[in-house]
Amino acid sequence: MNALAEAGAHLIGGALRHVKEMPGGNLSRITQIVLADGRKAVVKNGPSPRTEAAMLTAIAASGAPAPAVLGVDDDTLVIEVVTAGGALHNAWSDLGSVLALLHSTKGERYGWPQDYAFGELTILNDWADHWPTFWAERRLLAHIAHLPTSLARRVETLAADLSNRLPARPTPSLLHGDLWGGNILTDGDRISGLIDPACYFGHGEVDIGMLTLFDNPGSAFFETYGSLEPQHEERLVIYRLWPALVHLRLFGDGYRSMVERFLWQAGV
Repeated sequence: MNALAEAGAHLIGGALRHVKEMPGGNLSRITQIVLADGRKAVVKNGPSPRTEAAMLTAIAASGAPAPAVLGVDDDTLVIEVVTAGGALHNAWSDLGSVLALLHSTKGERYGWPQDYAFGELTILNDWADHWPTFWAERRLLAHIAHLPTSLARRVETLAADLSNRLPARPTPSLLHGDLWGGNILTDGDRISGLIDPACYFGHGEVDIGMLTLFDNPGSAFFETYGSLEPQHEERLVIYRLWPALVHLRLFGDGYRSMVERFLWQAGV
């Protein structure tokens, strides 16, 4: 039996009977356990299990589906097993409703009580009252020291102009923060769970930008989520730039062309 599974079983007070490794992506390990009493759970590590637990709890409190937190300590998170196996293209309509529900939870400022991380890459979440400042400082300029000089200068140029491109004080909505298809569990035509969050309060279009980075929600999604505000395409380019920068730093030069494309589309 592996140490992660043993730690998870201990957290929820059971004897480990069976372990099944699960695909956990590049940034964490995930395993499914079965205890001697028949209980099942998913166990994972990560940059900050307690922060992730708080994020999952916040998502569930909004009314959006998320796996329940069964146990957590500084190194390990244990969550319920959620029915999954469906295809996202069958559940776009329900995802629109789910995301609208998530975004209906409002904050007073932009940010989150704690910083977070994707692996070794820190996600800065210090509170701010001005949205363009938050996006410039916490999401774009935070990467400057890690970028080639030519890209860094273009990102700085864009960041300096965000007050002219983003709303000053959009409603601070609860964001999933890493909303791509791999973090959306489906069961038939329903969304059964939003997982692996990187939550904070911000402009709801941020989640739309991430969702449309790799996926194409289509009309069924927007019919239930609601229409976006005018000039949203210009803003979505800016919001997609952040995950592109994250991918460049985590996974290498294969993502440089994506970063350059979004900068070009933003006119810098």
